[in-house]
Amino acid sequence: MTSATASGSPAFVSFEHVQKSYDGETLVVKDLNLSVGKGEFLTMLGPSGSGKTTCLMMLAGFETATHGEIKLGGRPINNIPPHKRGIGMVFQNYALFPHMTVAENLSFPLEVRGMAKAEREKKVKRALDMVQMGAFGGRRPAQLSGGQQQRIALARALVFEPELVLMDEPLGALDKQLREHMQFEITRLAHELGITTVYVTHDQTEALTMSDNIAVFDDGRIQQLAPPAVLYEEPENSFVAQFIGENNTLLGTLKEIKGDVALIQLDDGELIDAKPVNVSKPGERTRVSIRPERVEFNKARLQPGAHTLKAEVLEFIYMGDIFRTRLKVAGNEEFIVKTRNAPDQVRLEPGSQIEIGWLPTDCRALDA
Repeated sequence: MTSATASGSPAFVSFEHVQKSYDGETLVVKDLNLSVGKGEFLTMLGPSGSGKTTCLMMLAGFETATHGEIKLGGRPINNIPPHKRGIGMVFQNYALFPHMTVAENLSFPLEVRGMAKAEREKKVKRALDMVQMGAFGGRRPAQLSGGQQQRIALARALVFEPELVLMDEPLGALDKQLREHMQFEITRLAHELGITTVYVTHDQTEALTMSDNIAVFDDGRIQQLAPPAVLYEEPENSFVAQFIGENNTLLGTLKEIKGDVALIQLDDGELIDAKPVNVSKPGERTRVSIRPERVEFNKARLQPGAHTLKAEVLEFIYMGDIFRTRLKVAGNEEFIVKTRNAPDQVRLEPGSQIEIGWLPTDCRALDA
């Protein structure tokens, strides 16, 4: 069986019916089938305990699959030890040798591969220049900041020019501004060098910013695998809708489906239209999902065909580029609307009774 990626190209990394149990009873990873194309940046995203790091460790060779096969470049690697897989790795704790200089840290994986000194020096210089750390070769890790150490850890993973790099929460210890800068640096390098990258994080913003594709994990399974925009705009179930970005939900019951429109009766009796995604039978409970930026309370901006509901303003917060408004809608007191800071934007007082609206196509009827 030849695996293929979402784009139809042959898979460079593939998991085929992979399972993992530590105690012989509980499955941490359940029948995983996943393909990653050559040069693709795939992020495994999910809460703690969802199985994403276990998958990465099995790919690296630090954990063994209980069942199924993992392939790299079409060949099975289940029985190949980690150091013979030719994979670069970057961890959150950097794992640099403290007694070695930066240049020696980078040279080490090349020495292990039996590379001549002149060639090693050339590759070390190139890797340091790639991460803008060319002047730091003579320093020890302890003489570097956290951000500098993370750059060195990245350079060490790239120095022997691996075809695959694995990263496990590599930016978790950095402050917000540096983390955002490193996100762009890592993505740029991966694409420039054509390296296949598998990245693990629980930070959804990081995943949306960096990835070609995201695999959302929960309870040992992939809940959805898609490009960032598709995951955000078209979540396939309630878990993905809630986990990726901010999301509003209203509980109700499916009354009927006509084509690609579902009629939902909300728990307060109100009827609304939504796109049926994870519902099929009248009488079924549903959680209707709508993104905060898709909701409008400026009547002049409501589009033709918009559905409107009554709402009470509970909180209006100025956040610079946006206003964040918390409303009570159909019994939900945590209904959020995000509107951009513009001269014509309505500013609301807590306690105000208003009408809000959105297009039915922006609203998804998901599993309850």
